[in-house]
Amino acid sequence: MVFIAECGTRLAAAGYAAFGVDYEGHGRSKGARCYINKFQNIVNDCQEFFKSVCELEEYKDKNRFLYGESMGGVAALLLHKHDPSFWNGAVLVAPMCKISEEVKPHPMVVNMLTKVEEIIPKWKIVPTKNVIDTAFKDPIKRETVRTFNSSCSCSSLMVA
Repeated sequence: MVFIAECGTRLAAAGYAAFGVDYEGHGRSKGARCYINKFQNIVNDCQEFFKSVCELEEYKDKNRFLYGESMGGVAALLLHKHDPSFWNGAVLVAPMCKISEEVKPHPMVVNMLTKVEEIIPKWKIVPTKNVIDTAFKDPIKRETVRTFNSSCSCSSLMVA
């Protein structure tokens, strides 16, 4: 999301090294838009990338913090949980760890949609309004968000 990009820019301006990952199907990465075959693949990709960054000579002895918003918060949480001693900490902003019972559809509907998804995994089952138009009233901010691709959810690594 644009917020992560802004946060990374501000951290870099303050002297931190900041690295981010676009998940497959999100941001500018390849793949069907917003389609994740297996969430563990995202965690594995992030782990591999961030560890490769931390092996570079200039970052070897630096503190390592994860930062994640929404779905990125879940990825950051799982990364930290996988190897807590590797990370010095994590910042989670509204991590999407659970869907509220109040907004979940009836279990029968979930069961039916799950079966449809197994047959046609990339089919958009539930039509939705454009979230950007609803969430951002200011037209300039709306275009900024569209520029950064609203479907981006990423985890970031901060090296201090």
